[in-house]
Amino acid sequence: MRDRPAVPKGDRPAVHSTEGSPVTAAALRLQARLARGGFALDVDMTLPGHGITALFGPSGSGKTTCLRVLAGLERSAVGRVQVGEQIWQDSERGAFVPTHRRAIGYVFQEASLFDHLTVEGNLRFGFDRTPAAERRHDWRHGLELLGIGHLLQRRPQELSGGERQRVAIARALAASPRVLLMDEPLAALDAARKAEILPWLEQLHEALDLPVVYVTHSVDEVARLADHVVLLDQGQMLAQGPVIELMTRADLPLAHGDSAGALIEAITCGLHSASALCELRFDGGTLLLPQTRATPLPERTPVRVRVQARDVSLSLIKPEQTSVLNVLPAMVTEVSEDGPGQVLVGLRLGQGTRLLSRISRLSCERLGIAPGLPVYVQIKGVAMVR
Repeated sequence: MRDRPAVPKGDRPAVHSTEGSPVTAAALRLQARLARGGFALDVDMTLPGHGITALFGPSGSGKTTCLRVLAGLERSAVGRVQVGEQIWQDSERGAFVPTHRRAIGYVFQEASLFDHLTVEGNLRFGFDRTPAAERRHDWRHGLELLGIGHLLQRRPQELSGGERQRVAIARALAASPRVLLMDEPLAALDAARKAEILPWLEQLHEALDLPVVYVTHSVDEVARLADHVVLLDQGQMLAQGPVIELMTRADLPLAHGDSAGALIEAITCGLHSASALCELRFDGGTLLLPQTRATPLPERTPVRVRVQARDVSLSLIKPEQTSVLNVLPAMVTEVSEDGPGQVLVGLRLGQGTRLLSRISRLSCERLGIAPGLPVYVQIKGVAMVR
């Protein structure tokens, strides 16, 4: 994905409040200021104590620097770092816990495994360096979660890129971290290896009882993995909050470009045996999509689906003869410019489900698209992402 152009500071929207976000008593707090050369970081974020938070933004926006401050690798940063009740840094009080005493797991773009050790040896390395009193689980904790139990006696050079990254994550978990930091762990992998590791990463938000801070500039990874998202640009926060909310805010970069789309939380309602279509129910109605899983999901399984803006067309009357399966009533909530000859239409389905549609400016004018107008949305493509 191409990095998005920087947003001039004068044009930046107000930072989205975290009020109402799933921030718990075990939340992670990062307040940091750091100036280096022509770059200045100035952030203040409170992240949920469970699930995956994505730090999203173009290259040079400060994503990795935030991770380094959390890890204690930026000694000159001024601010506060707190995980639950533990204060790792408080510049006002002169408190600073060094990196080796912070209970963090850090996964880099490259797996950085020890070539002279087997997979088991790499996992035990992280475990053995953790004081016994701080061990919350055995070194085997990540084996089943990441599907690497059969690799224990192999050495890193015998593994695929995806397998190496899964081992790197398991090694980080073996140290019983309070926070797992992941710095673009898929960036060095080709498409096939990314497809291999993504299903394992998807399980982290449910299986781990700790915050995961995940750096990426991929909208696809945000949509598939994140529960919470922080948008960064030029060292500043544009917004932070639940990913489903921020994906459809027209004043934010996630809602623009070829990858723009909406996320919908739904539940499975069984399989149409005659048509082999899976039925998903959500606040705004029902969606049908092809059943591609070898084993269909049980009924009432929560799922997340993604609908890209370019796959949503609009009609003033309900289409009767169309090959599009998913046609639903909606209300236009906003209309904004989205590049030469294009507009982005914000839509509400049901009580609160949001959707985006990218159409031509000419179509918008011909149909009289404006806030408050009832329309029918034709959804040409639906992807189950989690």
